[in-house]
Amino acid sequence: MQELHDAPLAPLTTFRLGGPATRLVTATTDAEVIAAVREADDTGTPLLVIGGGSNLVIGDKGFDGTALVVATKGFALDGTRLELAAGEVWTDAVARTVEAGLAGVECLAGIPGSAGATPIQNVGAYGQEVASTITEVVAYDRTTGETVTLTAEQCAFSYRHSRFKAEPDRYVVLRVRFALEDADGLSGPVKYAETARALGVEPGDRVPLEAARETVLKLRAGKGMVLDPEDHDTWSAGSFFTNPILTDEEFAAFHARVRARLGDGVEPPAYPAGEGRTKTSAAWLIDKAGFTKGYGTGPARISTKHTLALTNRGAATTEDLLALAREVVAGVRDAFGVTLVNEPVTVGVSL
Repeated sequence: MQELHDAPLAPLTTFRLGGPATRLVTATTDAEVIAAVREADDTGTPLLVIGGGSNLVIGDKGFDGTALVVATKGFALDGTRLELAAGEVWTDAVARTVEAGLAGVECLAGIPGSAGATPIQNVGAYGQEVASTITEVVAYDRTTGETVTLTAEQCAFSYRHSRFKAEPDRYVVLRVRFALEDADGLSGPVKYAETARALGVEPGDRVPLEAARETVLKLRAGKGMVLDPEDHDTWSAGSFFTNPILTDEEFAAFHARVRARLGDGVEPPAYPAGEGRTKTSAAWLIDKAGFTKGYGTGPARISTKHTLALTNRGAATTEDLLALAREVVAGVRDAFGVTLVNEPVTVGVSL
């Protein structure tokens, strides 16, 4: 187990932002992960668990405590059952499932981060989310001091949310188990309209697995959502805000604000999100509130490829990023009466 002191955290995040950690530990086995967590808990030391760093906004002052990098490895495939160690690189694992001819996560290609983070956020994109394939999550329970196995139902998955996100200081994910599908080399039914159009098929159709994966990668790359160290549009956390889910009353008020601002003929995006609820598009809200692609003049700006991504243009600080995020939140609220919620986890700072 590697240990460093006063160690920079910015290189461990896709934003490349944040100050140092008092202590940085890198664990390569489940036992090392558990030992590091127990030590922190036993001594009352604040603990920050880091996977791929693709969903973290760390304050400029850094983290006064132990930062634990989960660097465990393990890809075990048994028929259609897959078990991933928490430290496995997610996009690499997706590629291997496609190579194995198994469907279920192919449209989640290109998402940065580690496998262990996927159940926490209930990662999803292009019509798929991990909740539909996860069967169990093995985690260390800091409350009981035991390793536990949670069923998918016990994980309490919902849109970009889970039990792990609801209780952020309780569980440390060790392993994630999935049930994939053998569809004779075909993908799952294509659910996302943009993906279907790019593939030249109808929603609900199946396509060769590799075609689905490659199409998603191209779509993501076109939005700056595939990591590229030379492209500052990818110095981000991907989508910075979640898509708002509104009650019928809230949506009616929002719709009225849209008509008043943009005219009677403009209809905002609207998707069913359960009884009495409608999901709308954060990207649409940001754009229509006047924050277009490339917005900003400082070192933190909106991506030139996608309005949902806030980016570090190379010399930003976390405070630069937060100032931009606050400006966007305030602008959308003033324009449409909807309050955007950040998707990345903030450490030592808040919006």
